[in-house]
Amino acid sequence: MRSLTIWRTLLGVDKAVVEAVDLDISTGVFVASVRLTRSMRNRCGSCQKRCPRYDEGAGRRRWRGLDFGSTRVFLEADAPRVSCREHGVIVAAVPWARHQAGHTRHFDSYVAWLATQTSKTAATQLMRIAWRTVGAIITRVWADTEKLHDPFAGLTRIGIDEISFKRGRKFLTVVVDHDSGRLVWAAPGQDKATLGTFFDALGAERSALITHVSADGAAWIASVVAARCADPFHVVKWATEALDEVRKAAWTEARKQARLNESRTVGRPVHDAPARPHSEHAKLMMNSRYALWKNPENLTEKQQIKLAWVVHTNPALGRAYYLKEGLRLVFKLPRDEAAEALDKWVGWARCSRIPSFVKLQRSIVKHRAAILASIEHGLSNGRIESMNTKIRLLTRIAFGFKSPDALIALAMLSLGGHKPALPGRV
Repeated sequence: MRSLTIWRTLLGVDKAVVEAVDLDISTGVFVASVRLTRSMRNRCGSCQKRCPRYDEGAGRRRWRGLDFGSTRVFLEADAPRVSCREHGVIVAAVPWARHQAGHTRHFDSYVAWLATQTSKTAATQLMRIAWRTVGAIITRVWADTEKLHDPFAGLTRIGIDEISFKRGRKFLTVVVDHDSGRLVWAAPGQDKATLGTFFDALGAERSALITHVSADGAAWIASVVAARCADPFHVVKWATEALDEVRKAAWTEARKQARLNESRTVGRPVHDAPARPHSEHAKLMMNSRYALWKNPENLTEKQQIKLAWVVHTNPALGRAYYLKEGLRLVFKLPRDEAAEALDKWVGWARCSRIPSFVKLQRSIVKHRAAILASIEHGLSNGRIESMNTKIRLLTRIAFGFKSPDALIALAMLSLGGHKPALPGRV
């Protein structure tokens, strides 16, 4: 085999001629001088169309290639400019690198694979690049991957949610395919306009193919998606939050009674100090949170005793607990029975004289159709909550990226079903 063919294979350069190679032992840098074959010369860097040559550009350029062991590798070639009818005066394309990139395609692929498989430190130290450079690389790798695959193909059942990715209320809106479990789409923002961008990208024809949409009760989602399935977890969470308001009010009242009816002492009480029943009551009420929150089948024996005490000593809090459990049990019933049970629950909450549950029943009435749709189709946001957990881990890894686009690219490469492959692997 000819030596130039070997060099071309090792360097990963197609449709190019390796003119010379040079190794600087003192700096540990290997430089290969290459030139394009005639068929690849004078092509637009953006559209790849052949164009008339404009000038020599900035002269010769270097692109970082995959290392040879511990030796850094660079490709060096002329970088003339061409005049494209569509894109104007632009740097000519080279087959071994993306337009405006300072690294070869093999280098980009290797870095993208590392970013989705290893830690931040491992990727940067192994490739000897900055973490922001990793962000730029995976952004352009995902841009090319997105062109090769249709993320909306076969989309019929989706879940929509938002996730915080940075302090200052910075959110991503994410869309997940319920059938495959893959991340379909993500964009910065948490509003009607952001979600509208997704449906604009999906198009009217494919939007009509969407049969099920699961989401929480956010108004900005409801304003875009008229018919959806309300996530059972979030609905029960509303009831749990309403119950906790009642618990906090009971705890506040118990502390107030303790201050009014018991003298306060500084330091540890003496051995023969009188009993402080109101303070003990307040302390037990404060520590009853988990007994009230947990499902009855998951309570420990100690928590069961505490729950029975709460129901006996505070009837209003006991009613709030049974209201929370009643709403949870609605989701375990068949569709027809659930509709009747939900209506009865609304009447119970409306007459409960507990402000937080009177307010909650209004939300339940508002989202009644979405709740019953979730029960009928057995759809929840479980998949998307799992996806959010994975994205939350990626946000920690991606800390330091310059823009959310790099985070979205990392999430799509990792969770979108099209993970990057190592160069030379099938």
